[in-house]
Amino acid sequence: MEDSAAVAGLLWDQWLPDSVRALISEVLPGGVEDGRRLAVWLAGIHDIGKATPAFACQVDELAYAIHEQGLEMKTLRQWGTDRRMAPHGLAGQLLLAEWLGKRHGFTVRQSGQFAVVVGGHHGVPPEHGQIKGLDDREDLLRTPGASRGLWLGVQEELLEACAEEFGAAGRLGDWRSVKLPQPVQVLLSALVIVADWIASNPDLFPYFPQAAHQTGGERVAAAWRGLQLPPRWRAEEMAEDITELFASRFGLPSGAEIRPVQEAAVRLARTIPEPGLLVIEAPMGEGKTEAALAAAEVLAARSGAGGVFFALPSMATSNAMFPRLLDWLERLPTEEGVQLSVLLAHSKAALNETFSGLLREGVQRIAAVELDEGDGRSSRGQEGSAAPAELVAHSWLRGRKKAMLSSFVAGTVDQLLFAGLKSRHLALRHLAVAGKVVIIDEAHAYDTYMSTYLDRVLSWLGAYRVPVVVLSATLPAARRRQLAEAYAGESVSGGAEGFDAVEDAEAYPLLTAVAPGSLPVLEAPSSSGRGGEVRLERLEDDLGVLADRLEAELVDGGCALVVRNTVRRVLETARVLRERFGDGAVTVAHSCFIDVDRAAKDAALLSRFGPPDKAKDRPAQGHIVVASQVAEQSLDVDFDLLVSDLCPVDLLLQRMGRLHRHQRGEGQADRPPRLRSARCLLTGVDWSGEVPVPVRGSVAVYGEYPLLRSAAVLLDHVEGDVLPVRLPQDIIPLVQGAYADGAVAPASWGEAIARARQRYEGFRRDQAERAAVFRLDPVGRPGRPLIGWVTAGVGDADDTRAGRAQVRDGRESLEVVVVQRRADGTLATVDWIEPGKAGLVLPEDRAPDARAAQAAAACGLRLPYQFSLPEVLDRAIAELEQFCPPAWQGKESHWLAGELILVLDADCQTRLAGFHLRYSPLDGLEVTREEK
Repeated sequence: MEDSAAVAGLLWDQWLPDSVRALISEVLPGGVEDGRRLAVWLAGIHDIGKATPAFACQVDELAYAIHEQGLEMKTLRQWGTDRRMAPHGLAGQLLLAEWLGKRHGFTVRQSGQFAVVVGGHHGVPPEHGQIKGLDDREDLLRTPGASRGLWLGVQEELLEACAEEFGAAGRLGDWRSVKLPQPVQVLLSALVIVADWIASNPDLFPYFPQAAHQTGGERVAAAWRGLQLPPRWRAEEMAEDITELFASRFGLPSGAEIRPVQEAAVRLARTIPEPGLLVIEAPMGEGKTEAALAAAEVLAARSGAGGVFFALPSMATSNAMFPRLLDWLERLPTEEGVQLSVLLAHSKAALNETFSGLLREGVQRIAAVELDEGDGRSSRGQEGSAAPAELVAHSWLRGRKKAMLSSFVAGTVDQLLFAGLKSRHLALRHLAVAGKVVIIDEAHAYDTYMSTYLDRVLSWLGAYRVPVVVLSATLPAARRRQLAEAYAGESVSGGAEGFDAVEDAEAYPLLTAVAPGSLPVLEAPSSSGRGGEVRLERLEDDLGVLADRLEAELVDGGCALVVRNTVRRVLETARVLRERFGDGAVTVAHSCFIDVDRAAKDAALLSRFGPPDKAKDRPAQGHIVVASQVAEQSLDVDFDLLVSDLCPVDLLLQRMGRLHRHQRGEGQADRPPRLRSARCLLTGVDWSGEVPVPVRGSVAVYGEYPLLRSAAVLLDHVEGDVLPVRLPQDIIPLVQGAYADGAVAPASWGEAIARARQRYEGFRRDQAERAAVFRLDPVGRPGRPLIGWVTAGVGDADDTRAGRAQVRDGRESLEVVVVQRRADGTLATVDWIEPGKAGLVLPEDRAPDARAAQAAAACGLRLPYQFSLPEVLDRAIAELEQFCPPAWQGKESHWLAGELILVLDADCQTRLAGFHLRYSPLDGLEVTREEK
């Protein structure tokens, strides 16, 4: 009890963000002092349920010693399964509630909002049925008969002593009238869990201390020093000019001109009445990432947030953002010697070289150390001194439940969506985001299923008063309003006229600011003047026609990007184009490459087709990249010509953002003469009939209705007196036209588009209903205890294929580790990856050495959608599980333990669940159905 309370006090004093401390404290009559007392007291009493016969019976010799003092109890065997009704957290909740009622006059609801913190300290607050069941079995809490009074006396003595020792005794009368908001109950629960985990670590707090001379304070100080938990980050709002702020944070030359969107984002972050939600809509390439980070620093200083979480759509985009986040952090002013804990948050983060380097540098043995006289844990400099931050991936802040508590995180949006999923230890996920500024990138990229979770998470973030920055180049107006209303909360959003203005706004770029409980503020900064015109042209969906056209367009050289909506179309297209242009003139990029190949592909694309000042290997002769949707997001690549399958118009505009993205010579003079005007050839659709007919693969990915709406708003740009698409001026009219409710298609499309809409809306309703099954409830009324908070949840929410399926589309994606069976029968890592990792032997009768195992794990592959179909998924898993070397499943082989292994033959082929699989480093995975 003393250890847990002391740790809670240290966490409050040195680690918990100021914003979290303020939220907890503001509802208490004694302010911050009461907040600390409450946190320390709850941590001190959290295990009171262990002082019961149902718990104390577990070790015979200890139970006998207790029995000798008159505290009778049944033996473990005599209890049987009845003990399961009294887990010590639930028992502690009942004991605390009873004591608060009897000794201090609390009502059931008044006591419940405090006691539920004790009840939920193992990750799941109790349900009403569990409370009723244990309430009817007092024998589990106190042995009946003569011993009952002794048990009651012990329990009350402990509770009274804790109240006195931890400063709550004189405050309970005032706390009785407090109505703790549910977010405060969640944060207190999480803080108690963290304190419990630290105090229960025998390396930090030995059961039998060798230093018997230590006082309690010395014991805690030694443990805290051994933990070396990085202290909270405190941002200080800089008074410098915005231009100078950008120069110092992003390495720009002093006096460099920043873009109007960036200037407006920082100014709005500084001047809005209260930090809240900031939606930044601006064209591709306008520096939204830098605007978000600069605004985050301002919002953190104003709100007391202790870090930043940058949420991105995929692992690839997370990996790309992580070094940019580190560059920004290294330029932040901090007190000398202060460490900032950082995290790359996705399931394969340990394979990322940048993050794994931090892991190696941050290795420490967490153990208590002797505290020398006058030697503090921190090596801070003088007050007001500033130095670059020291970045560490802290050893204790690892694992799926603690890692997000790191101060600075770049990761997949799944990690944020998990905060809206009923799951074990959900309170820790809420603490992890409640103390940060949250940045959500590519907000347009999330479907109805994911948006259902995102909106609920935003409502909780609003209740926590977490500053949130949302980024998008192509956000539909209705979606903008939904995000703003979700964050602002029902008290303001229900029918508020101010939110009509959010949806009706037609300016672009556009910034929307919303504070919890307040009406929104809109600002329309001017455009930077970047952009231009893109001419659209229909192209027949025929590979021969495509090859002929590209041959004509690239006669003088140039770089073309062909974006297909399915991997199958990518590979079919690449095959034909290679026959025409040669293997060296065609590059393939899509999601079905093993991880190391995908990373190498992205790096190669950036080095060949990136900005002029960074890409030194741009092909002098004609070159074609055939890609799937991976080309849409977070790759700063620049092409002379674009060919795209028809897709939803917001995504088509994202693809256009890769066309003439940078200035190459005056008037684009460094591009081939034929390609100095930006053009997009639109294919993947049959335009010959009365109503356009998208290809089947595109319909399977996006649905027919969004494709027809996209085609409708593009008609003026592809027929008659062709109007160019003006960027950025036409982004808003095109996106809002495609997603608005009104009719945009010709009357002759009416019947077809009505049928398509009916199917599409049915699909979206199904997505929303499936997502709602495990979605967290809205924030409850203040004072309502968190009892049953995660009832009917999913258990543990892990960053696994099953966990991600809960917050994405409800369908598991199958991930495998790819290895190769060589001609001599031995198993090895694949033979084409970088030297030192290729062809390493993987023995099947023992655990592979660490180098080989890690090299194999880096060859992860997410199988395509065919293997997510229920009838195929089960069969595929069953077949993959037939190869499962027992020697690979132990701790000594943690890289491969539990992984599904896909074994390719010497020719890089195999069969799985009725499909033929072929892999090549050039084209990735190709899947064909086997003939029956």
